[in-house]
Amino acid sequence: MYTKLAAFPYAPRLAEEGAGMSTRKRHIISILLQNEVGALTRVASLFATRGYNIESLNVAPTDDPTVSRLTLVTTGTDDVILQIVNQSLKLIDVVNVDDVTRDQHVERELLLIKMRAGATQLAALQACVHKAGGKVLSDEAESFTVELTDSESQINKFIAEAGNLGEVLEVVRSGALAMLRGATTLSA
Repeated sequence: MYTKLAAFPYAPRLAEEGAGMSTRKRHIISILLQNEVGALTRVASLFATRGYNIESLNVAPTDDPTVSRLTLVTTGTDDVILQIVNQSLKLIDVVNVDDVTRDQHVERELLLIKMRAGATQLAALQACVHKAGGKVLSDEAESFTVELTDSESQINKFIAEAGNLGEVLEVVRSGALAMLRGATTLSA
């Protein structure tokens, strides 16, 4: 059985800083939770019942098959995020929680995009994919399919640029995945 953190690790720092407490900003919250039936539902219900919006949600097992890592993106003030983290820690299935955006972090998102492009546009579209560091999965004009992993802003930029070169048929995005830089980890 896992033990939860006794207190949210950066609560004193937020109280000392004081500035920016009322500014709404984007936060990436990572939650380790026990791989049990209903655990995800309980976390999502916490957000829904308190009126918090989840902008993206990603869940997958960790290296420990009994624990999954849930990464979600939400927007709120530092006070609201602190409340979210504290309420999450009270849930029985939650092992640990962290606001990854509180410090330097690595963030990535996966994009799969399917487009239709004319024969004359294919070369320009392939150049756009190459410039962005993406991978062409299918180069057929009727279903030109690309895989790209990058930050949210770069993904948005790529979709806009590629959309000028062909017709966007379908967009699938993973939502943000993130971890702190350096030796600090979110562990059970």
